[in-house]
Amino acid sequence: MMALVEAFPDQLIKALEIAASSAVKESINPPRNVLISGLGGSGIGGTIVAEMTSRDSVCPVMVNKDYFAPSFVDQNSLVLICSYSGNTEETLNVLQEVLSKKAEIVVITSGGKALDLATRNHLEHVIIPGGMPPRSCLGYAMVQVLNILSKKKVISRSYLEKVNGAAQLLKDKKENIISKAQSMAALVFGKKAVIYSLGATEGVSIRLRQQLNENGKLLCWHHVLPEMNHNELVAWTESEPGLAVIILRYANEYFRNLKRLDVCENVFRKYTPHIQSFWAEGNNEVEEIFYQIHVSDWASCFLAKAKNVDASDISIINYLKDELAKI
Repeated sequence: MMALVEAFPDQLIKALEIAASSAVKESINPPRNVLISGLGGSGIGGTIVAEMTSRDSVCPVMVNKDYFAPSFVDQNSLVLICSYSGNTEETLNVLQEVLSKKAEIVVITSGGKALDLATRNHLEHVIIPGGMPPRSCLGYAMVQVLNILSKKKVISRSYLEKVNGAAQLLKDKKENIISKAQSMAALVFGKKAVIYSLGATEGVSIRLRQQLNENGKLLCWHHVLPEMNHNELVAWTESEPGLAVIILRYANEYFRNLKRLDVCENVFRKYTPHIQSFWAEGNNEVEEIFYQIHVSDWASCFLAKAKNVDASDISIINYLKDELAKI
């Protein structure tokens, strides 16, 4: 898994090449709404992109992680089907459903049943390299989502253009990123992790949680500000030395949220000494987000190494799939 994480900057460059050569057609007018459907490593890219572009997208962009599409999807909707393997049963069910709704559909996959359905139904699709764990191919998926949304006139091209700079940043900051990742892994080793960030970047926190779950085999949770100030903050009332708090920070935080974070950190420190803020680096929001993703991915691998567990092992998920196959 470490080799795949190390190759992430090059993956972004390769993903841009795939986007540049993709046959996805440009639209004259944007759709009325967008649905990005996918789960796990296949779906988190859609979550991050939807948040990243929320202030600039010209129509609502919703992420779906279920068997069924929302009722608003119709012939005026754009639906992105994201299944790395092409065999994710929940996402395939959504694909069949939106076909009947006559939505505009673009499939992002490495193969499987999703590619078969896309080919059979003459759907636009983008094929990304296969044979790897889905969570290690986030760059491929995110870049294709950005490219498709740009071609369909939902967002500006500028987001895609910033990816090349993000890839270079990750290469230039490699030692810095690894150092931060080692600190993060050391912080949570032997503890349960609590991840906090602002709501506008929740997807990156989810990515960190998922990577600590899958690669580091660590139970943890995340929450966002200001929402957690209205509920979870009240639960910080007693000593929690078994908790380690990770706070993901970004350059352009709203000044009132800056104060919220400062106050909350003081509260947390009353009950656990294991707290560290991790600041993003980069010249823009795209670079900052990919920077935090890369730190998180490295941290999960360092944690797996420290715990002497196999980062690539997902036998419990395979067991679940086997049980579902019996139905």
